[in-house]
Amino acid sequence: MTTLDVAGVTKIYNVRGAGHITALDDVSFRLSAGQTIGLVGQSGSGKSTIAKILTQLEVPTRGEVLLDGRPIPRRGAGLRAYRQKLRMVFQDPFASLNPSHTIRHHIERPLRLDRVVARGETDAEVRRLLERVRLDPDVVMERRPHELSGGQRQRVAIARALASRPALLIADEPVSMLDVSIRLGVLNLLADLQREEGLGVLYITHDLATARHFSDEIMVLNQGRVVERGTADDVILRPRDPYTQELRAASPDPEEFFRRRAAAAAGGER
Repeated sequence: MTTLDVAGVTKIYNVRGAGHITALDDVSFRLSAGQTIGLVGQSGSGKSTIAKILTQLEVPTRGEVLLDGRPIPRRGAGLRAYRQKLRMVFQDPFASLNPSHTIRHHIERPLRLDRVVARGETDAEVRRLLERVRLDPDVVMERRPHELSGGQRQRVAIARALASRPALLIADEPVSMLDVSIRLGVLNLLADLQREEGLGVLYITHDLATARHFSDEIMVLNQGRVVERGTADDVILRPRDPYTQELRAASPDPEEFFRRRAAAAAGGER
């Protein structure tokens, strides 16, 4: 089983005019394949810094990240192999997709770079991945991102992330840029894929209600420190830290969220 360990990670930025700013302060957790952890916090809490460190876009000031007990290589084939095991779904599906290329190109590229399937099987695999995220390949393959809706673009981004057959997925606010009416469909899709593919998912969000819906465990991040963690129900229904209590009070009623979810499931996903 693939495991990712974040061990005592601290990240300090040197900002001109502001001195040293601590974005993360001694953060530790383990993400395993088949598990979903919700990382919850307001803007500026350090959530995106964790995502950047896990994807090797930033380097910790202190601490380390281990994959299956080994430090992540900083370059070469080892780093490439790590990035194939861990993929990211970004917040903005329009900005993360190149407007000049077709949907086919976006999904073909990781298939070819990572040599996931034989060249003659690429087209069939692109179709399979699009169908996997509930898109019609005949409708979307030759279109460009601006010709799709926000929800469709995010589904393409998820298909692209799955193309390399990763064991771990970082989902950084994956529905915050989408219309409220289609968020639940994308979250249900992610939940189904996580369960069926056995993915380990770090779900980064500011929304406690969706974190409870989607996560086995929740960690609450405040000013770079984990102030509370536990099972989803414990953290949402019985928050102990004052910051978590404030987030809970400011969030939409989670029970209403689950009522809408049940109604959507009963009516069939559109």
